[in-house]
Amino acid sequence: MLALYDVWVNWFDGAENGYDVPLFHEWRKDDGIELLDQTPLLYVDDKTFDYVLNSLEVMPRKMLEMIEDETYVKKNQVRHSIKYAAALTNGKTTFLFDCLGYDLPVKKSRLIPRQERTSLEMIDKFEPLTFELEGEEKVHHHLSLDPMYMTGLTRRERQLKSLLMMAIDQLKLADHPEESKYWLTEFRPDLYNEVKDMDSNQAWNKLLNLTMNGWSDSHQNLCGKLTENQPFLKTIWDDEMKPVKKS
Repeated sequence: MLALYDVWVNWFDGAENGYDVPLFHEWRKDDGIELLDQTPLLYVDDKTFDYVLNSLEVMPRKMLEMIEDETYVKKNQVRHSIKYAAALTNGKTTFLFDCLGYDLPVKKSRLIPRQERTSLEMIDKFEPLTFELEGEEKVHHHLSLDPMYMTGLTRRERQLKSLLMMAIDQLKLADHPEESKYWLTEFRPDLYNEVKDMDSNQAWNKLLNLTMNGWSDSHQNLCGKLTENQPFLKTIWDDEMKPVKKS
């Protein structure tokens, strides 16, 4: 089996979409960079690659058996194995996953450019592996946006857009249904006359559909205001708005 050595990783937990796993140029100094002593490299077909990168579904059993205890980290000069972890490539790009002992790709990381180039060179003369996929087909929704809505956005913008979707989702559960009409007007003052004739559900759907597209100062301002009185969301907002320290 092919393997990579001395691999720098920047794990992101619970990443169910590829855009949730930042590329190397988006890594930050306060990210928790780690070093893997060794990890298997599997060359797989595009379907398998996309399945693992863009979901948190059950991993193919055959793949787990191939990589079991084949990834190692060093602690105090002693090697320790990781039960299910590996690097996957489709011949175009490469990422890593760690199941944390389960059968789901819980943590994911991109590679640094040098190691990604190495991984692509290593599989040059091989054919991709195929696996039987057991999970459900990916379905996107406003809390797991289709990648087309994230294309061209920076890491901060993607994080804030996901946060905005969470905040808008909370509006549906609010005690004051008229809030949706207020925030729609706040986001798009030009729609004031149209909003007056909407019911709360229509206003919520209109707000959702408008904010799903693109990213602007108006999106960011709305996100800041919607999260202001929601402690959990506010913590995410404050953390994301800190000055970025590039790695």
